[in-house]
Amino acid sequence: MTANKIMEVALRHFARNGYDGASLADISAEVGIKKPSIYNHFNGKDDMFLTVFKAAGDRETIFIQDYLEKSSSHSLENKLYSFLSAYRNRYEQEDDTKFFLRIAFFPPAHLEKEVVDYSNLHLDRTNAVLETVFKAAAESGQLHPEVSIDRASTAFTAVLDGLFVEMIYGDLERFQKRLDASWFIFWRGIQNHT
Repeated sequence: MTANKIMEVALRHFARNGYDGASLADISAEVGIKKPSIYNHFNGKDDMFLTVFKAAGDRETIFIQDYLEKSSSHSLENKLYSFLSAYRNRYEQEDDTKFFLRIAFFPPAHLEKEVVDYSNLHLDRTNAVLETVFKAAAESGQLHPEVSIDRASTAFTAVLDGLFVEMIYGDLERFQKRLDASWFIFWRGIQNHT
């Protein structure tokens, strides 16, 4: 079995059961190998966990880039609002998203530094993509002239973070209420009113 198959199964186990609830014995049994064979590909559970976490984060970055690039012809308002809604759907359907967000917010204590360091790298990548979106919006006159590209990107990330909390803890109704309220304020603050 390849490391990729092990990672695929491990992702499901970690997403459903967290770090403590996932066992190497269960993962290896589902893959169809003996538990010691995992050590041919990973140094142990921590190594496997961090590898799966980083791979999930890389796929989240690709989703963000692809979504925003594919909607480049849309208005800034439509692009950003639909992105926030799409992320909710992704959270409900993708183990990558569930796992990555839950662990980024609540890392295992003994892996906190590694998780936080990678999560910050992921945020930097996300911010770079968002800055490109807001730069184009500023150049086309969609962004309020007093709102800097950095400030718009940072504020949007704060809206997204608030919605992530609702994805993890809330339900669809609470998510939609938070989305509507935060979007109302955010959009009125960054749009060019002229």
